[in-house]
Amino acid sequence: MSGIASGEPANTSTPKPDPNGRTIIDPLDQRFADVGTDQVPDFQKHVMPLLGRLGCNGRSCHGSFQGRGGFQLSLFGYDFKADHQALLDENAGRVDVDDVAESLILAKPVDADMHEGGKLLDEGTWQYNTLRRWIESGAKTRQGDALTLERLQVLPLELQFESDQQQVQLRAIAHWADGTSEDVTDLCRFASNDDAVAAIDENGLVHSGLTGDTHVVVSYDRAVVPIPVTRAVQLDSPVTAPPTSQHPIDQLIARKHEKLGIVPSPICTDSEFIRRASLDITGTLPAAEDVRSFLADQSPNKRERLVNELLDAPGYAAWWATRMADWTGNSDQQLNNVLPIRGSATKLWFEWLRVRLDDNVAYDEIVEGIVMAESRQEGESYLDYCETMTKACQKGGEELFAARDGMPLYWARRNFQKPEERAIGFAYAFLGVRIECAQCHKHPFDQWSKDDFEKFSKLFEGVNARQNNIDPESREIRDELLTKVVGKPYDPKKINGGDLRKMIYKAAADGQTVPFSELTYVNRNAAAMKRAKAMQKKGKEVEVDVPKGYLLGAADPLPLDQDPRGELMQWLRSPENPYFAKAIVNRVWANYFGIGIINPTDDMNLANPASNEMLLEKLASEFVRQDYDLHWLHRMIVTSHAYQRSTETNASNQHDRTNFSRHVPRRLPAEVIRDAVMLATESQTTAEKMRTQLQEMSIAGDVAQNRNNQDFALQVFGQSERENNCDCDRSDSPSLLQSIYLRNDLDVYKRLDSQRGWVTQACKSLGHDGPAAKGASDAVAKSQDLQIRRKADEIRKQTIARVKRFNSFDEKQRARMIEKAETQYVQTRAKFREYGFDSPTFAELIENPNAWKLTEVEEPASQQQGHLVKGATLESVIQDAYLRTLSRFPVGEEQQIAAAYINESDTVADGLASLMWALVNTKEFIITH
Repeated sequence: MSGIASGEPANTSTPKPDPNGRTIIDPLDQRFADVGTDQVPDFQKHVMPLLGRLGCNGRSCHGSFQGRGGFQLSLFGYDFKADHQALLDENAGRVDVDDVAESLILAKPVDADMHEGGKLLDEGTWQYNTLRRWIESGAKTRQGDALTLERLQVLPLELQFESDQQQVQLRAIAHWADGTSEDVTDLCRFASNDDAVAAIDENGLVHSGLTGDTHVVVSYDRAVVPIPVTRAVQLDSPVTAPPTSQHPIDQLIARKHEKLGIVPSPICTDSEFIRRASLDITGTLPAAEDVRSFLADQSPNKRERLVNELLDAPGYAAWWATRMADWTGNSDQQLNNVLPIRGSATKLWFEWLRVRLDDNVAYDEIVEGIVMAESRQEGESYLDYCETMTKACQKGGEELFAARDGMPLYWARRNFQKPEERAIGFAYAFLGVRIECAQCHKHPFDQWSKDDFEKFSKLFEGVNARQNNIDPESREIRDELLTKVVGKPYDPKKINGGDLRKMIYKAAADGQTVPFSELTYVNRNAAAMKRAKAMQKKGKEVEVDVPKGYLLGAADPLPLDQDPRGELMQWLRSPENPYFAKAIVNRVWANYFGIGIINPTDDMNLANPASNEMLLEKLASEFVRQDYDLHWLHRMIVTSHAYQRSTETNASNQHDRTNFSRHVPRRLPAEVIRDAVMLATESQTTAEKMRTQLQEMSIAGDVAQNRNNQDFALQVFGQSERENNCDCDRSDSPSLLQSIYLRNDLDVYKRLDSQRGWVTQACKSLGHDGPAAKGASDAVAKSQDLQIRRKADEIRKQTIARVKRFNSFDEKQRARMIEKAETQYVQTRAKFREYGFDSPTFAELIENPNAWKLTEVEEPASQQQGHLVKGATLESVIQDAYLRTLSRFPVGEEQQIAAAYINESDTVADGLASLMWALVNTKEFIITH
């Protein structure tokens, strides 16, 4: 039995020999069915897995941290040496080789009254005989290292059910490094990732359930093997299929759909696409005039052009810097006191990421800047470093820090100082792996053992980024700076730390250069090596025991006589690394679909396989071939039909949430909702300024968030606190407080009544008083010409800033980036021509970016229909309200109902405020669609 099995009666035969010609040893239920057998069980291969099957080393029994009944085993039974010692401990009485029947591991499980865990087996069963025979033969274990399991072969490789009440028996064959193969089905642990689709019993018999797909997971020794299970949808009548797509993503998804009998939904409307793409790519609600222009555009490639424009927009770099700050742990609380000026560390961290994303720096290079971070630039003195950092910490000085090669703040967090904290955080941020379980015991769903965790943690022992740490050679300069700060010779014994910090904060705020801590690597073996060299000079050979660490899954150690972070980075980039590229691809994918190809996105383990392994493998490998180009990754995903599917369902995909056959609506992230409310309720002038300059935008980290100053909207909508190594730190769960905020919060009402808000602007355009002050003097809304000029000028400033950063790179870096930069600028020039402004050639811009001035070459674009200027109609105002909130025109009776309500209101201002309030409170506003 091999390959793919469809539903069939349970097959209990043992396959032998295997495809490689090995003879497969019979399972224990056959070999130990007779109490008189002379075969001897193996402690690792048989005894411990059997105790695991019986639940003896589980969390609720002897595997708990406290043990049970005065007896403890390792959780899930992977510490063979410790477990053997525990079983043979004379005081425990679990094993008695002199009086076998009195051994408690035999006596208790057969006696419900004696055993707190109840009766587990009967005398004479193969399980009882196996344990008894092991004790009779001396209860021995293998000396030296544990046996190595080469692989666990589970057959069939895949299950495809056609109806309910079908069942298939799995078979598990262990192939050991010593050349033996054995049927271990009766020793494995079985689980299903979705019992509703496929349930599996303790013997490995799989039962079909509902239509859909899942995996059943088989565990034995250190192996964890997932087996895919599918049951296709059976339709009573055919469903009309949308046009097929040749996009690589769609081709791979279509294969899975065919297997499941799923027909995908049609493509979404243009209105849905511009709103969805704008919110997902830039975290920003599209402007009403942009929606109007996009809907009127009849060109066939307008969606691709929109994607390129969004990737070039300020919101893209800001939103994705926020997401990357989530994953890397940019927490104000954990960075408290790391830098002399409070609150500056998080802003510097964010800006460092934002600038690189704005320049589309390759993802692996961004990570390298974090992993390999040094506090000082190459050749920079400690004094120069302190002068630059003092300026960078001032408001508006963030670009000075962003221009530096590394981002050492990652290593300076208070919850990231112990080696084990760094091992867990590093694996989470860059591998999408949760290894914290292995800190105490073998990971139940993956290959990582406690030993693996400890060896990996050692790689992080020497990195010192603690507060007040500096290179010993810089202490004299540090003390000189402190002397200037305190106004007298610095003596650490005569001033307490709290008072000194206050003095440093004040001096830094006044622009005085203050000392900064720095990241160093401490070679803990340096003293021993120095002594050894001294002895060698005297003719004596001294062997120095160099400490070692291990990369996850690596067989060979890394000597820790120098900073191992270079090896860490090389390993991340290695083609053999199965996590690095997949982790970021999976997280980006989840941003667009609400669910990862592997879900949860930070839990890549053997028991949690991808819903579409070929898709994830293809995207990750191509991402690497594209030199980790993030723009390529976003563009590839968003231009697929899978991303552009409608929310409309059919009989085949109405229950699908994991195979990307339809758009599954999801609530917007906290920062995006808060900003969307502001963009919807602010005037066009203010909203456009927010989009281009990112002022007051929470997606750009421009909203202070710390223990003493938290934004209520961000709190209630679940902004990540970045306190834990878990993507679940960001919540998308609904709550009553969210509804209360949108419906009744004073902040929302203030925005509706604001003199600079949309309601006031709309009232003025209709010739009516605004809500804030009846008849108060307020500027009439700016014309479309001014809107276009302001937008063009912001793009010009943004482009000049990028060019200046480009010119600051060395020749090698510029050569690598110039083609991409020139291509990007071609799109910018096209946009300027559309706006009616001149722009220099790429060569002219590189030569002198400051020479570019905003110059009109023709009359600016004419005012668009519905733009809110003096003399606007009520119809155009209502349309503008819908476009700026829901990114669509009112449909059906919506226009008439809104107009009637406004006309019946006490004032036009009251009616418009109510209309905007109602739109912001629709589900359509706070979810993707």
